[in-house]
Amino acid sequence: MIRRTFLALAAATSFLTAPAFAAEQDIVDTAVGAGNFTTLVAAVQAAGLVDTLKGEGPFTVFAPTDAAFAALPATVEDLLKPENKDKLVAVLTYHVVPGKVMSTDLTEGMKAKTVQGAEVTITLDGGPKVNGATISGADVAASNGVIHVIDAVILPPM
Repeated sequence: MIRRTFLALAAATSFLTAPAFAAEQDIVDTAVGAGNFTTLVAAVQAAGLVDTLKGEGPFTVFAPTDAAFAALPATVEDLLKPENKDKLVAVLTYHVVPGKVMSTDLTEGMKAKTVQGAEVTITLDGGPKVNGATISGADVAASNGVIHVIDAVILPPM
């Protein structure tokens, strides 16, 4: 059932129909090529995390779309200011889990420790979610990990 849900998501999500070469690109280049992660890519650049996410990995990234960033209560412009770099790094690294976690690895109530240090919780009831953000595209392959597209920015506990 869960596997079918992810396969249906894959078929319905244009991002997942990206060219086959995407698996040969790292996470950053895959996100750039998708076209709907411009805010995420800008934030990764402002936070100084490009080299890390282009590194060997593997990494699992729960990647918020541009629309997800637009819906943030705080403005993205504030997060991108140099004086807020530590907060930006915390938010972005909360979206990254060390290792390659595929959709078939996700289980109800699963906890995963993020690079930021806190855990995220996966739920499957009503469709796959991470901390309440819907996973709208799963298993986007990159050379150094995998991207799961999410519809909201998840914030680390403060």
